[in-house]
Amino acid sequence: MRESQLVTPCCQRCTHAPSSPCSDLLECIDHGPVCHDDETCREARAARRARALRGGDGMVLFVGAGTCGRANGALVVIDKISEYLGQHDLDIPIVETGCVGYCQREVFVDFVTADGVRLSYCDLGPDTIDEWLEAVFGDGALTNRFLLGRYDDPDELFPDVPALADTPFFALQTKVVLENCGVIDPSSLDAALAAGGFRGAARALTTMTPADVCDEVIASGLRGRGGAGFPTGKKWQIALKQPRAQKYLICNADEGDPGAFMDRAVLESDPFRVIEGMLVAAYAIGATKGYVYCRAEYPLAIERLREAIFQCRAAGLLGKDILGSLIDFDITIKQGAGAFVCGEETAILASIEGGRGMPRPRPPFPAVAGLHGKPTVLNNVETLANVPAVLGRGAEQYRDLGLGDAAGTKVFALSGRVRNTGLVEVPVGIPLREVVYDIGGGAPAGHEIKAVQIGGPSGGCIPAHLLDVPTDYGTLQELGAMMGSGGMVVMDERTCMVDVAKFFMEFIRNESCGKCTPCREGTTRMHEILVDLSERPVGDQMHRLERFRGILHLQELAETVKETSLCGLGQSAANPVLSTLRYFRDEYEAHIMESRCPAGVCQGLRVYDIEPGLCTGCTLCAKNCPNEAIIGKRKFAHSIIVDRCTGCGACAEACPKHAVLAVA
Repeated sequence: MRESQLVTPCCQRCTHAPSSPCSDLLECIDHGPVCHDDETCREARAARRARALRGGDGMVLFVGAGTCGRANGALVVIDKISEYLGQHDLDIPIVETGCVGYCQREVFVDFVTADGVRLSYCDLGPDTIDEWLEAVFGDGALTNRFLLGRYDDPDELFPDVPALADTPFFALQTKVVLENCGVIDPSSLDAALAAGGFRGAARALTTMTPADVCDEVIASGLRGRGGAGFPTGKKWQIALKQPRAQKYLICNADEGDPGAFMDRAVLESDPFRVIEGMLVAAYAIGATKGYVYCRAEYPLAIERLREAIFQCRAAGLLGKDILGSLIDFDITIKQGAGAFVCGEETAILASIEGGRGMPRPRPPFPAVAGLHGKPTVLNNVETLANVPAVLGRGAEQYRDLGLGDAAGTKVFALSGRVRNTGLVEVPVGIPLREVVYDIGGGAPAGHEIKAVQIGGPSGGCIPAHLLDVPTDYGTLQELGAMMGSGGMVVMDERTCMVDVAKFFMEFIRNESCGKCTPCREGTTRMHEILVDLSERPVGDQMHRLERFRGILHLQELAETVKETSLCGLGQSAANPVLSTLRYFRDEYEAHIMESRCPAGVCQGLRVYDIEPGLCTGCTLCAKNCPNEAIIGKRKFAHSIIVDRCTGCGACAEACPKHAVLAVA
């Protein structure tokens, strides 16, 4: 780094000289480009943060219009609000935001009152927005059945309305990456700056050397949030030490895990935070060119990211001589075709270079020889979105956000058989039980949690009796799972663990690039064994014994794939099989020895019978059977030909008297 990079201009506050660079460079707009971080500045920053939440002076409507909001009719809601305001001559601006995280309760509409209090309403949609509009603007009933909570209310105008942060879904969360998601306008750089954006980048570029930045990130304990959890600062340090003029930075937004949508939500809701993280990372390693590799299935995320990049270029935060620091850095968006394997870092390199997305042997690692043979750092969206907090809050404060020896926070996509679904951001190390029960609300009424699948297809299933474990990297790996990108799928007693393993193995088999034999052939064979276990056996007892030997072969095969595959995806492909064999072996044995699926899920093992006393002979079951397996005359009890029955359950769904019963 050249010495001139640390020279800062006069802040034009001579009475406070000598001045030192402020850690909140871009926020101190009243005092010039650089000033003291004194009480006056802190008060100004607090005021600007409050203004960002309010969206300006006067009444404002914020509508959650991320992908999840739009799926629930957010665009129709916006149209109806606009129509209503026009008809009643109400001049109230409407701001589209991203997702606040509580996806299950979308569409969210926040109303900033004339007094500056922001109230958050949920469960709105095309069918209910008219009722809400009439209640709020017609009757003046701000506290109605849609009200979930409020943001800051310093004057206590709504003492009976709970703070949004104190509601059950949010109470245990620690918002860092998601702090602005669903709160600010994701298409406005001004809103991002008012909410504290780019002050970490300003600190890094004007007061720190690249080595200082790497040391700060190492001290924070930040680890990669997209897979194995390699220390982020150490990866940057390796790239920094490479004596190459050209280096690259890649943001991995190729989120291909089933049940994972963290990266999409962050890019849709707060793209400026990711850009700031990339700017800091590029400065730390000496990169002048950056790529965001995002799957084409995320059109809204790409649209908002593209607009954010354009605004940052116009403001001088990207391009040449950023912040007057002699630093050059720009970002290009590269759209992927949706291949799961392109989530692997070396496969991304091949794709950006124009080739087929296939992993490369390592070493050399990308930090030494990556894109076009030059040093390249790859971090995923969440990792880079944490960087502004590390530089803005300081390493020690960021580290203290975690529990125990863990550092920082982790975003999980909570889904499955749980009452509250959505994005949750919690301290790393929080017990898994608190996430599932206290935030997620536990299983639906009348059911019990059976297991939690964490880490996506590369993760594993943790049984209910082990949910008190902390969600940190080492503990999860010991249990046969992994943090991964953060997918968390909750399962209850209605879930068959053999079927779960089969689902993920089918996904991995289909997504395998085929380059290495263990992954290509091993995942195919494992899937074949699991399919066989899910079907009714044909033959004598010897065939059952052969199927039982299949379990032993399945475990041996899974361990071989794990040990010999080329890339990290292949090496973790067997985790769903190994974890279900480890904790739910009794279900495998029931499938083999008893030809029975305990959860009643595996269609090939289901057998139905018709209760003669309940059957009225309406013939609906026979009409809906795809294999003509049901016989009987009209107005007389029917019966099922077992050899023809495929266990599809169409007859049971069609029977109005519930006379068709599953017997196995």
